[in-house]
Amino acid sequence: MKKREPISHIMTKTVVTANDNDGLREVVEKLKKNTIRHIPIIRGKEVIGIINRTDINRLTFGALFEGQEEADETILDMLTITQVMTSKPITVSSDTIIRDLAEIFVKEEFHALPVVNNGELKGIVTTTDVVRYFLEQYH
Repeated sequence: MKKREPISHIMTKTVVTANDNDGLREVVEKLKKNTIRHIPIIRGKEVIGIINRTDINRLTFGALFEGQEEADETILDMLTITQVMTSKPITVSSDTIIRDLAEIFVKEEFHALPVVNNGELKGIVTTTDVVRYFLEQYH
């Protein structure tokens, strides 16, 4: 096993993002369209937050009740991204060691972290990326 492997080898480099002035409906559409669970929120090049699918599910009733789509739409229209996102998320740099990242995920109970170098978003890394990496070590 490569003990000092950086996360740049496992992170997703093409990141779907949203701007803080986008609407929540746009975020939901991006999550669905791209089949992703986390979306960094940016202002300019700076990562100011992150929203995950669970954040959206907490706001909406659609998953629990049939015929509640209108209520869901109203909630999405009432709230802004900045009200829903996790502000100032922990970020990691692309040279962070995978083992160190795994420790952050376990300790903090995060499932995704933006990868930022020199203040600019370079990727996103998830628990799935880490598990996939560790599984590859057994081949």
